[in-house]
Amino acid sequence: MHHALALFSGAAVGFILGLIGGGGSILATPLLLYVVGLRDAHLAIGTGALAVSFNAFVNLSGHARAGNVRWREAALFALAGSLGAFGGSTLGKLMDGQRLLLLFALLMLVVGGLMLRPRRVGGENTAPSSAPLHASVIAKLLGVGFAVGVLSGFFGIGGGFLIVPGLLLATGMPLLQAIGTSLFSVGCFGLATAANYAWSGLVAWIVAAEFIAGGILGGWFGLRLAIRLSTGRNALNRVFAGVIFLVAFYMIYRILNPGTA
Repeated sequence: MHHALALFSGAAVGFILGLIGGGGSILATPLLLYVVGLRDAHLAIGTGALAVSFNAFVNLSGHARAGNVRWREAALFALAGSLGAFGGSTLGKLMDGQRLLLLFALLMLVVGGLMLRPRRVGGENTAPSSAPLHASVIAKLLGVGFAVGVLSGFFGIGGGFLIVPGLLLATGMPLLQAIGTSLFSVGCFGLATAANYAWSGLVAWIVAAEFIAGGILGGWFGLRLAIRLSTGRNALNRVFAGVIFLVAFYMIYRILNPGTA
């Protein structure tokens, strides 16, 4: 039964990612815990990080073909962020699982609030991707990348909702390029986190494979629906923010009332 639930949960995350372009990966851990039935918070985080990483790299290929990835900025951000993700995931493994989940639920409330804010249409810097990077831009990419990586690794999330604003802040690139470029960092951060957790035996490999397979299928359907509903993205964001709030409050309730089913 849990095999079907893993496929369904992965499909749900992939569908949301394909539909609204971000934020869905934060549901991976609660789905693995409360739907698939993984009992250990750290196991769910490690497994979810691997699945998120793989799906991010799959989605990256489409953006790369469309020319939406700035590889130099992506490499610098991902390099610093991967180091941060490794450090953050090490801290996460040391923390009590229930306390980590409580902090995770509080982060979800923050993410839900950010989802309600309209996205910027574009950045201020429209310079071609081949233009030289100034030292100040490089410093921002490394600094912001490391900070976002720490949070991504600590909570075992993709962090796209943080990476996109971080890239806009550091470079001023157009939003579409920030979204495409962010997927490289999401994949690298998730891979660094998953490798750290796997070293401690905290990845359920079969569940991760099922979650990934479901995510690929769900992402395909989500992308197709997104094309049809492109004018209603703000409404979709509001609906998804409501889902995040409900899941976060449910997690807080379960953590504070451990005897409930």
